Amino acid sequence: MSNYSMTLTDTKENGVLLKVDLLEVKKASLVLRALNHKLRQQILKLIDESGKMTVTELYVKLRLEQSVASQHLAILRKAGFVKTERDGKFIYYSVNINRIHELNRFVNELLN
Repeated sequence: MSNYSMTLTDTKENGVLLKVDLLEVKKASLVLRALNHKLRQQILKLIDESGKMTVTELYVKLRLEQSVASQHLAILRKAGFVKTERDGKFIYYSVNINRIHELNRFVNELLN
């Protein structure tokens, strides 16, 4: 067995072996943690209200260092919660609504 998987026995199902891909679990936790941060929540809310924003607009509005805003946007982008669109020298960020819907479905399924 590798470090990235775990096998459990479901005794209710006549000893059926269940495999858990721990690498996938870790990836999922990073996606959830991307939204479990007040500043990233603020960033998403601002982008949503504006439709799209540049990193400059974000860090000025939130009174942040440019590097801090960029780091948080990178986390949101990696988790798929924001999309980017280049227009000349500007990169605009917008909320990936489909990804938010996916997250809502997953969380509802997980909690029910």
